[in-house]
Amino acid sequence: MSALFNFQSLLTVILLLICTCTYVRSIVPSLLDSRLGKVGFQGTLWKCARIGERKSPYVAVGCLFMAFNILFWS
Repeated sequence: MSALFNFQSLLTVILLLICTCTYVRSIVPSLLDSRLGKVGFQGTLWKCARIGERKSPYVAVGCLFMAFNILFWS
């Protein structure tokens, strides 16, 4: 079953995308901060990085909850 039809998998993919984009932006900021990079697919990655930076406590709690859920209930 794909991640689009399973809510737990979809949430895991979204959290991993947010964490990955935030990490990539912290290492190579010019990759996501170019002037034209805020539209299209690269704009989506930029928005995920911004969410990871600004909402990091909530993202961290979400990651911990999903890790606990995957380890003990899957």
